[in-house]
Amino acid sequence: MKNSDDLRRMLRAVDHKSYPAYKDLKGSYSFGSFLLNIDHVQGDPFASPSRLSVQVDGARAAFPPAYYKEKHCRIALQDHLNRLFFQEVEKYTFKAKGSGKSGLITVSRCGQEILERSAVTIRPSDGRLLVRFSVGFPANGRTINASQLERILFEFLPACVTAALFYRRLPSERVQSVIHLAEDQQFIRSQLEPLGLCAFVANGAVLPRQSGVSDRPMKDGIPFVSPKSMEVTLQLPHRGALTGMGIRKGITLIVGGGYHGKSTLLEALELGVYNHIAGDGREYVITDGTALKIRAEDGRSIKKTDISMFINNLPNKKDTRAFYSEDASGSTSQAANVIEGMESGAQVFLIDEDTCATNFMIRDELMQRVVCREEEPITPFIERARFLYEKCGISSVLVAGSSGAYFHIADTVLQMDRYVPKDITEFAKKEAAAYAASAAQDRPAVQQLPDPALPSFRRVPSCNMALRRDDRLKTRNRGTDDVQLGHENIDLRYLEQLADHEQTAALSCILALAEKNLLDGKKTMVQLVDAVCALMEEKGLEGLSTSGYLSTDLAMPRRQEIFACFNRYRGLKL
Repeated sequence: MKNSDDLRRMLRAVDHKSYPAYKDLKGSYSFGSFLLNIDHVQGDPFASPSRLSVQVDGARAAFPPAYYKEKHCRIALQDHLNRLFFQEVEKYTFKAKGSGKSGLITVSRCGQEILERSAVTIRPSDGRLLVRFSVGFPANGRTINASQLERILFEFLPACVTAALFYRRLPSERVQSVIHLAEDQQFIRSQLEPLGLCAFVANGAVLPRQSGVSDRPMKDGIPFVSPKSMEVTLQLPHRGALTGMGIRKGITLIVGGGYHGKSTLLEALELGVYNHIAGDGREYVITDGTALKIRAEDGRSIKKTDISMFINNLPNKKDTRAFYSEDASGSTSQAANVIEGMESGAQVFLIDEDTCATNFMIRDELMQRVVCREEEPITPFIERARFLYEKCGISSVLVAGSSGAYFHIADTVLQMDRYVPKDITEFAKKEAAAYAASAAQDRPAVQQLPDPALPSFRRVPSCNMALRRDDRLKTRNRGTDDVQLGHENIDLRYLEQLADHEQTAALSCILALAEKNLLDGKKTMVQLVDAVCALMEEKGLEGLSTSGYLSTDLAMPRRQEIFACFNRYRGLKL
């Protein structure tokens, strides 16, 4: 193996040569306390920066094995080291000068959520630490400026590695607090099922965010306080007793006036499927990890999805047991989202009336009187929510501000009053019963609906041979809005639980991997996603690599978003 002296000699040999001569540097170099890998060299100073990685032996990094043996602790530690390394490289980025991206040093920039990322990984067997990052190799015009790269690799990089990646150099109490928080969060998750809960919101949590473009907690935000009737106290391993609101399985309705915090609470529950860093305000907002936000998506693609639970007898005679549409309506798209959510294994649906198709959610009494049931192909969600819970085990948490129809079927009614939650279940049920009694004489007879047949989930996708033969199949993502596979864009704007653009980058890799290797015309959609998840469980994000190096900018998506991405891929052959 080459060492740092060899790298220095090679740098001086290519100085002032044409930029492609940098490619001679690819390889591994020992720097004593760490190993530097130059995995990919950019083609010119204006191209995407070069990909590098640093490897630190587990014995040298010396993090306690208890901090990385369990997956939830390992992810939390990786996230913490990623943030530390980012803080260090920010001190040096662009201090080396040159044209284009010369001098850029960057690693994944983490948000408020704690995600498993390709940027920093720790091998559970021995604690080996690997950090992937990007560097813009310096140039003057398109001529190599090796002296500036020498500064980066021999001065800046060792300082960053030393400051961020060795346990003995870090405040041990701070690292320990990261692990303790992860263990407390995991404990809460483990208690949801035994306690019959689908979510937990701790007293003192700060749910409002600074703004629509900042995910940091709002300064002077009103701390959350659970209604006494919904309080649950948990004895956490490290924090001790923690009291908060337990949202029980079943149908929970969140009501209240505009701007009183209904959607803010729901948004916190949406992202409660992920753990959050200390100081976020939502560290102890924990939601069932399969919870899925359901909404309307006008114009989305639907392929061979059985939406007959909600939609039947269409005037155009379309088969709703294997429904196709390249331009779905609000109601058909929301019906498909529910069915696809069931297929993905979601155990909780999160719904905000503001983003729903009204005719999918409810039909009021006057409309039922004017347009009889036989002439309406849509069975609204209100008539299926109880079936979904009692027969399928899927709870619903709904935000409603304009219709009281859901009072009749809700198990819990929570009113948000100036960001303060109040349990008004008893009062709401009493008023709903009184309203029903007073209106009974004018209401049309209610027809008891039979239980619908469950979808079969037997869709079998096959590969696109043109993409399978494409040796240069390109993938790309644009924030969390869309991913691109070849020449096709897949619209992901409405997947509101995608927390980071690196998750969408991973989804683009998953699509490419499926088209290249996994789609065989035999696996069902469920088996396909099972295969993807099993691969990532065994190999981590490294399992998605189709080239000689792994991208520095991937984050683990959930099973639900993997399903959603496949379902929105118009090129998928079904």
